[in-house]
Amino acid sequence: MVSGYLITILITITIYAMLAHSLNIITGRAGQISLGHSAFFGIGAYTSALFYTGAGLSFWLSVPLGTIISGIVGALLGIPCLRVRDDFLAITTMGIVFVVEAVFLYIPFFGGAMGVGGIDPPKWFGREMSKPEYFILLLIVLILLLFFDRRLERSWIGLAWSSIREDEMAAGTMGVDIVRFKVIAFILGSAIAGLAGGFYAHFLTFIMPQNFGFGQSIVILCMVVFGGIGTRWGPILGAIILGILPEISRPIMEYRTFLYGLLLVAMMRFQPGGLLGEESLLVKFFNSVGSSVRGKRIIKNASRS
Repeated sequence: MVSGYLITILITITIYAMLAHSLNIITGRAGQISLGHSAFFGIGAYTSALFYTGAGLSFWLSVPLGTIISGIVGALLGIPCLRVRDDFLAITTMGIVFVVEAVFLYIPFFGGAMGVGGIDPPKWFGREMSKPEYFILLLIVLILLLFFDRRLERSWIGLAWSSIREDEMAAGTMGVDIVRFKVIAFILGSAIAGLAGGFYAHFLTFIMPQNFGFGQSIVILCMVVFGGIGTRWGPILGAIILGILPEISRPIMEYRTFLYGLLLVAMMRFQPGGLLGEESLLVKFFNSVGSSVRGKRIIKNASRS
């Protein structure tokens, strides 16, 4: 049997993988800087929690509603953000997370500093879902999201995002509807972050505004950059490594932020594309091993013939 501690870590990593994947749609696929992604994570968590505790809706309804509302808010906030670029876009998205956190903190409807409690784990077949079952549910959802991302990348939307990321002005000149495809990226990225927030709320069973502050946005961004921004598996790998790292570094917890900083500086200096990005030493190693294996097979087949 898997220990409860290990299952808790696996659930946390899977939720972070969803978050990293959602940010990668906005930043990696569409090339838009976002430093306020935890705002949509929080919107999904609070919406799901309030629908569950206040309206009495089940987990199976409150989490999808939180996803939808996060996507709507992402569209509404994404439209004004489209008027700015680069550093100004980063500052604007940063402001969003501070505004959302203040709303959760100072408006009594959202529980204020005391947060929202009484959020039960999901129930199915007349009983409460166990942690291993919850992890399997999250894993299935993550796999479906990755499959959807694969299909999306090969669609016209994916091609439009790629052109915007490479050269926005040239894409507009070629007839790509810049605003439309940017808004689609914000909607999808925000909705998936809200989905992760709903799962997070029902996992913790108690949420506070501090769970969704600016620091959380930086952690999500670090996972995407560390694994490989714009790649499919890079953000997942970043979520796994940076999700495990805090558990390994518990004996030196007071130096954790310092170690994160050193790690990111080293990555930006020696592997700016991330572990699975362009010019990655890890990718080059596996490619060389694969080429060597294929070469040996060709020689072996030739010798047989």
